[in-house]
Amino acid sequence: MTETRRGVVPLRESTKAWFLISLQTFGGPAGQIAVMQRTLVDERRWIGERRFLHALSYCMLLPGPEAQQLAIYTGWLLNGWIGGLIAGVLFVIPGVVALLALSWLYVAQGDTTVVAGIFLGLAPAVVAIVIQAVIRIGGRALRHPVLVWLAVAAFLSLAVLGLPFPLVVLGSGAVGWLIGRRWPEVMAGAVTADKEGEDPPLIPDEALHHARPSWRRNLTILCIGVALWVAPVGLAVALSSGSSNVFTDQALFFGGMSLVSFGGAYAVLSYVAQAAVTHYGWLSANEMVRGLALAETTPGPLIMVVQFVAFLGAYRDPGGLDPWVAAVLASLLTVWVTFVPCFLFILLGAPYVERLRGSAALSSALTGVTAAVVGVIANLALFFAVHTLFSRTSMVGWDHFGLLVPTWSSYVWEAFVVTALALVLIFKLRWSVLRTLGVCALAGLALSLI
Repeated sequence: MTETRRGVVPLRESTKAWFLISLQTFGGPAGQIAVMQRTLVDERRWIGERRFLHALSYCMLLPGPEAQQLAIYTGWLLNGWIGGLIAGVLFVIPGVVALLALSWLYVAQGDTTVVAGIFLGLAPAVVAIVIQAVIRIGGRALRHPVLVWLAVAAFLSLAVLGLPFPLVVLGSGAVGWLIGRRWPEVMAGAVTADKEGEDPPLIPDEALHHARPSWRRNLTILCIGVALWVAPVGLAVALSSGSSNVFTDQALFFGGMSLVSFGGAYAVLSYVAQAAVTHYGWLSANEMVRGLALAETTPGPLIMVVQFVAFLGAYRDPGGLDPWVAAVLASLLTVWVTFVPCFLFILLGAPYVERLRGSAALSSALTGVTAAVVGVIANLALFFAVHTLFSRTSMVGWDHFGLLVPTWSSYVWEAFVVTALALVLIFKLRWSVLRTLGVCALAGLALSLI
């Protein structure tokens, strides 16, 4: 660990760390962010808490999966552009492999008792993991009563008022900036102090990677990135001789979605579901729900459900290809066009964000965004818990405003049992995420066979 103490993380060591992180990325963005925070900040102490939250606040402002973008950003901080590529690719590979296998199994075998039982145990375990993430991140980020109120306001704005996610995040940033101007001591205390009693990071902030932004650098990254991104789309169009087919439709649709996917995975998925089911007819509404369940219980970003959508759509409309070959190709093409822009956003924007890190105004604004992130994750925890623990839900309120609540008589007792087990394992016994998921999967399988 001598090299680490000199401010250098060997690429082999960081790659191993990212591989281990990639195997634990269950629980949606909340669970994924918690895993990275525990590994990079708490255990290995490669990055300080403030630096981690600074990067997270920027990623929350971008379209696309913020957890994967955070992995790219922190990988870039540790090992430059190659570290960012390795972190971002490893972050999604387990999910790609797992969901590809499950999509194949779904088409070939349909619903089976064993698979259903495993999912019965995994989903409630994820509820406990997300609750842990809310507590851990909230305890670290909300270090002033003003930030607590910002988090509560963000939660209510999303859960009750149904405001657009970008509006909530940008509004929180504006409020943080205003508070920093009017009462600078409030935001200064929130953003400058590391948690008392914690060991400082092994790598000082100034030793982490940085790059001088320039037009030449930006143009090089942009040209290479865009060329790599659109090449498969162009190939799909060429193979179809310019006519519309499932490959062209999926590449253009999901590629465009990756540029406008603000609002988190759930906000985006409502748009994807409507287009995939109603407009393109790639799958049914019930199959979209099953695909979402698969994505929620496999590692990687929740938006990986688009891989399931593409698989089914191409299998049923393969053109002149074998259905299985078409399904696999469409699945991989969709993953490519969905995630490549994430690397561009980080590699282009991170140097500017790092240069502005010392700005008091920007720090105040990003601290407000970080507080809103806690409310966003709490809203995600509520959504996931209600849909996991109960089979029916409803909205309580007026017209477009209201709170999502369960139909109490529709409780799923097996889910409550597994959730209680997961909470004991995580909070009482302090088990790792993987051990907890393994035990809960077995418990769900046993309950389904009773």
